[in-house]
Amino acid sequence: MSKTLSNILLITCFGLLLGACDSSPKKQTLGHTSILFDEATIAQVDEAMSWPLFEQSVAEAKSFVEEQMALGIQVPVPKDLAGGYTHERHKLNYLSMQQAGKLFIITGEEKYAQYVKDLLMAYAELYPSLDRHPSRKSYSPGKFFWQCLNDANWLVYTSQAYDCIYDWMSEEERNIVESKLLRPQADFLSIETPQFFNRIHNHSTWANAGVGMLGLVIGDTLLVHRSLYGLEDDGLDTETTDNDGARIKNQERAGFLAQLDLLFSPDGFYAEGPYYQRYAIYPFVVFAASLQNAKPDQKIFEYRDGILGKAVYALVNLTDEEGEFFPINDAQKGMSYYSRELISAVNIAYHFAGQNPELLSIAQKQNTVLLDAAGMHVAKDIEAGMSQPFAHKSMELTDGTDGNSGGLGILRMKGETGSLSAVLKYTAQGMGHGHFDKLSLSVYQEGAEVLQDYGVARFVNIEQKDGGGYLSENQTFAKQTIAHNALVVNRQSHYTGSTELGSQYHSDRFFFDAGNEDIKIVSAKDAHAYEGIGQQRTIALIQDELFEKPILIDVLSVASESKNHYDLPYYYFGQLLSTTWENKIAETLRPLGESDGYQHLWMEAQGTASAGNSKITWMDRNQFYTLSTLSLEGDQMTLARTGANDPKFNLRRDPMVMISREDASTSFVSILEPHGSYSTVSELSQGASSQVQGLKILFESEEYIAIEWQHISGQTYRLAIAKSNNGQEESHQIKIENKLWDWKGSYSYIKI
Repeated sequence: MSKTLSNILLITCFGLLLGACDSSPKKQTLGHTSILFDEATIAQVDEAMSWPLFEQSVAEAKSFVEEQMALGIQVPVPKDLAGGYTHERHKLNYLSMQQAGKLFIITGEEKYAQYVKDLLMAYAELYPSLDRHPSRKSYSPGKFFWQCLNDANWLVYTSQAYDCIYDWMSEEERNIVESKLLRPQADFLSIETPQFFNRIHNHSTWANAGVGMLGLVIGDTLLVHRSLYGLEDDGLDTETTDNDGARIKNQERAGFLAQLDLLFSPDGFYAEGPYYQRYAIYPFVVFAASLQNAKPDQKIFEYRDGILGKAVYALVNLTDEEGEFFPINDAQKGMSYYSRELISAVNIAYHFAGQNPELLSIAQKQNTVLLDAAGMHVAKDIEAGMSQPFAHKSMELTDGTDGNSGGLGILRMKGETGSLSAVLKYTAQGMGHGHFDKLSLSVYQEGAEVLQDYGVARFVNIEQKDGGGYLSENQTFAKQTIAHNALVVNRQSHYTGSTELGSQYHSDRFFFDAGNEDIKIVSAKDAHAYEGIGQQRTIALIQDELFEKPILIDVLSVASESKNHYDLPYYYFGQLLSTTWENKIAETLRPLGESDGYQHLWMEAQGTASAGNSKITWMDRNQFYTLSTLSLEGDQMTLARTGANDPKFNLRRDPMVMISREDASTSFVSILEPHGSYSTVSELSQGASSQVQGLKILFESEEYIAIEWQHISGQTYRLAIAKSNNGQEESHQIKIENKLWDWKGSYSYIKI
């Protein structure tokens, strides 16, 4: 054998040996239309791993998935409620399957695909033996979970995992998984549970998305059509209600497109409020992204003038300065845009809906991205320095499909030493998750609550608290009017506490103006919460150089032909420091009433106010706050605290002050003033006293109310508000102290 031939053989053998030893993962190729990836995205993976945020997100996903893989395949027979072992195990299964599937595409490591397949096969073996969950607490019991909602979550996430390993599995394996598990689950959530699938609600959005995403993965056009348009014949009657008392069949349309049409206002506000908008936004955007990837001709992100993008931007704006959502309606406090739903929403909205660079700053704070094309896009543009700070703005978000069912007014103002935000709620009821809180007020400062909305009486996924579900106190207290900073008439909640009645009405915007630097103002009216009684509430944030921080003006006018008992509570946090009225302390604690939430309030002290200015000052987070209110002779001032008739301690123990008055038509006028500070280190206080004085009503009629207040330096401020004509070009005139006050528009603010 020649030397040359020997060398050739040696080189050839060496090359074959290297090839045999090369165990590096192979990049995946797609043999079906994926809902998550395309060939261009897969080809970009190596480059994406050089972008720090994407590389970090991959590492975090690996850590989570491999921790779950180390536990082995666990698919227990369902028995527990939220927070219990079987519930949490099935939840971790679908979360880890989704991430493992994506890791398989990104890394090419078959261990991730094997993990997903093993779980799917285990589920396929278990599923045929399952009846509905043994708990019957839900109007729609699931199979893996106590409610179909969680089963729909499972299908949304699992469909993504299946998409990632679809081409890796054999046809025989796919047939087993689809015939014994995935198709039956899709039918179960839709055909077998129409009361869950065929309604306009966040629950149904998850079901629509899960069924549709599976249909896209397996190429079943019937499932996709069902998801988009609902069941043609659901057999539901109009009297059926869910666990919250809301009617299930209250419209003719169903399906994903109907959800987009009917659940969002033109501004992107979601009927049930931001907490559930946060929860529902995930199936909305992930199914939309799936449609865009698999069926781009659908142009889903252009649907209804780009409503999905608007919904994400609205949601991000429904947060305080720390990113926590305003706890409107049934909302667990502390939920924020750091949730996995908002991580997905921000990534997908940036990628598919306009590439607003302000969203990149939110993604930077979230510090993780999706493991797909949207996440790559975000990570790439952040690395390229394209991020811009997200600016929370004062804004009004309309409610209702056509934007004519009231809305939410959000005012924000920054001062030299602090900021203040206020929310006035004049929305529609919000379906079964809505509260009876027309014209309610909540106030925030630097990301902390000052005047709070109670939120929900629920401890999500904490088994000791009734399996993590809604507590009875949610109905008996948290939803009731007295649990909010809203007017209560004759100790009865709005709409007599009826969700069905409340769903027929809404409050109305009167005016909104955030165009001035020194005043941001919103006014709304309600004529239906109480029969024969009209309300108008106007709140304004005002910044003036004499006040170290912005102050809040609150004017609530009531119109009634008959005398009523009025209660106006303000829920605050912190340590009470002083009141200007004399309090009689309750020697024995007793509830304030017997129903409508009053039964859950301990009466701690009461006093009678004199005509003039009544003040209460408290300290929270080493800052001082004073509420100055214009009291009438005989007004009763009550200090109370939540927690009465609460043997299981399901309610927080929060303080409130309440102004009570017997009258017909009347107005409640108050000023909330943040001021000063206290140092626990130096033990020194600064600006501990209120700077407001001389609050009074200068003029009031059926058409106008004008108020005045002063800074202790003597500077006088006046605010006039129209009650009956809100035209921005309308001219108004009132006489004050024999002098005419003329202005154009809905209000006038002056310094004299």
